[in-house]
Amino acid sequence: MTEPDEGRKDPSQGLNIVFTGNGKGKTSAAMGIMARACGQDLKVGVIQFIKDSRRTYGEAMTAGRLGIPFRSLGNGFVFKRPDTTQAGQAARDAWELAQQWIVSGEYEVLILDEITYLFHYRWLDVCDFIQWIKEYKPTALHLVMTGRYAPQELIEFADLVTEMKEIKHPYSERKIAAQKGVDY
Repeated sequence: MTEPDEGRKDPSQGLNIVFTGNGKGKTSAAMGIMARACGQDLKVGVIQFIKDSRRTYGEAMTAGRLGIPFRSLGNGFVFKRPDTTQAGQAARDAWELAQQWIVSGEYEVLILDEITYLFHYRWLDVCDFIQWIKEYKPTALHLVMTGRYAPQELIEFADLVTEMKEIKHPYSERKIAAQKGVDY
């Protein structure tokens, strides 16, 4: 049987992974990596930049059961808010924590869920972010980034990019609300 790392020059090369697009599945894909990495005994951490810190999501409960550090640091979705000042500050504070986690060397996989909104709303410059990652991210760290509106600079920087495209959605088609265990 061939080992998965056979033929690779450096099996500890951390990847920069982006899940983006207007379709459902970005966070779900990242949580799949969380589960897979945990199953391989890798040290995983998750920071959510937009999801409200006062709510508990299924992925956070799973992470807790698995002993995975998981922080939701946002104050809710910002799509329809006229003033995003508080959300922006919460997201910038989350980025400060993410920087600490990245340089700590404690993690082998770090998920930055919804980080692309920081670039979209201009709370963080994508070029500054990329430069910081190039300078400070440990070589072996896999960095998973999610969210709509991934800027072209991030797409070009990443090693793997998947775009989720909405084809059909139960809410937009039939006004079916978000479902426990599927959507949250």
